[in-house]
Amino acid sequence: MDLTLTTRDAGGKTIVAVGGEIDVYTAPKLRDKITELVAAGSYDIVVDMEEVEFLDSTGLGVLVGGLKKVRAHDGSLELVCNQDRLLKIFRITGLAKVFVIHDSADAALSGAEPTS
Repeated sequence: MDLTLTTRDAGGKTIVAVGGEIDVYTAPKLRDKITELVAAGSYDIVVDMEEVEFLDSTGLGVLVGGLKKVRAHDGSLELVCNQDRLLKIFRITGLAKVFVIHDSADAALSGAEPTS
């Protein structure tokens, strides 16, 4: 399974829609995209994981690294995740308290209360 990434700007934030599996093989692609966005001056990023089928510890590490990158510029990295099996990973690892997690991209853009 491959990883698909599409980006768009909306409401002053950059949305990175991710599809497929975020694992040891594909996570570098996501890390490179986040690094590229931060280097280009995008510090408020929303990672839309609605189409993500699998997430491992390497993927979690990339997300945490991305959060550190944007925070160095007083930015934010928020997640869109509405799948119980992925939300469970964030809860078990304690990362549900680290990330702002929304149940839809619209909620992330509107500033609605996060699900976590």
